[in-house]
Amino acid sequence: MSKWVIFGGPLQERWPYCEKRCSYCNFNKYIPRNLDEQKMRNCLVQEAQTLIQLSQVKRITSVFFGGGTPSLANPLTIAAVLDTVSQCAHLAEGTEVTLEANPTSADASCLAEFQKAGINRLSIGVQSLNNTELKLLGRNHTSCDALRTLEEAKKLFAGRTSIDLIFGLPGQTNASWIQGLEELLTVCDDHISLYQLTLERGTSLFKQVHQGSLPMPDPDVVSEMYECSRHVLQNSAFHQYEVSNFARNVRALSTHNLSYWQGSQYIGIGPGAHGRFVPWGDGKVHREARIQTLEPDVWMKEVLAVGHGTRKRTELSKLDILEEVLMLGLRMDIGITHKHWLQFAPDLSLWDAFGESEEVKELEECGLLLLDDKGLRCSWRGLAVLDSLLLTLLNQFQKAWVEREKTFNQT
Repeated sequence: MSKWVIFGGPLQERWPYCEKRCSYCNFNKYIPRNLDEQKMRNCLVQEAQTLIQLSQVKRITSVFFGGGTPSLANPLTIAAVLDTVSQCAHLAEGTEVTLEANPTSADASCLAEFQKAGINRLSIGVQSLNNTELKLLGRNHTSCDALRTLEEAKKLFAGRTSIDLIFGLPGQTNASWIQGLEELLTVCDDHISLYQLTLERGTSLFKQVHQGSLPMPDPDVVSEMYECSRHVLQNSAFHQYEVSNFARNVRALSTHNLSYWQGSQYIGIGPGAHGRFVPWGDGKVHREARIQTLEPDVWMKEVLAVGHGTRKRTELSKLDILEEVLMLGLRMDIGITHKHWLQFAPDLSLWDAFGESEEVKELEECGLLLLDDKGLRCSWRGLAVLDSLLLTLLNQFQKAWVEREKTFNQT
């Protein structure tokens, strides 16, 4: 049987609606017009039932409500999805259940209702404490809104409240960024996620920068921001356990994201959701990458017609899966252990793939990479330049895979 069936895995649900579109965001999101939430709720429940049955998963290890802005949903919708999950698979008491929230849609009473519905971890999109920067990003909350929501969240989700911050904005300086980060460190909980701004084509911010009305972020300054952030957080007892994520203690780690970075299979429900699982219910034996229909109204029609709104299914080869395990696993400070890697590639060890590579040895000598008895991982310095390391590592792995295939075919 599949490891997915035996060990279980995470489920993530997308709420596609937002109050407004932020200037930097190109995610699949919609401004609701006459939303029939009862219909949306019924469809989320139906799709969860269908895909859990299709995967034949027996235990859900975490649930993540992302978006869009899921804190705009009625808590009854959250409760209905969780109730469905617990009916279709085992959802143990205390399982991590995370909700992404924006300050303007998450006052104290609303947060309390989400807690009653089953949420036990919160991820708040603070992004900045500078009102000018918030306006530039198109956010509809102020610094005061963010701080008020954060204080209320810490009362209800003590030790399990995370905040998201964005750095590398046009015109932002390292000094102003660090000042804001240090201010937040005086009031934050035990988890922080830092994300470098990406200028996505089609967004308002991209247009403003490329038309010259806003300055292009200086790559050297952005790099300095990230490096200084790591030191500031380290000095405040935050441990960097992943490229963008920092936690004060083990309890604060995002177990949902850890499963994702470790290459676990997962179910995605809702408009535009992504999933990775073996559809045993269809008689398949290979993992598929699945994407749900983007547009909510069309997605709901498909769910009502056939039980789910999967728009695209792509069968993943063994090489596809191993490349994902490599790219995602190296995002974590612990990297990829030999034991974990062999679960995916029992006939091609990390030593076989990388041990004789001169390029990999050069990265080790430069203090960016470590390959030893523990496994393969980036150093502290290496995590900061992971994207450049992956080019070398993926190229080397593909060579090793070709050699492995030749040997296998000859025997």
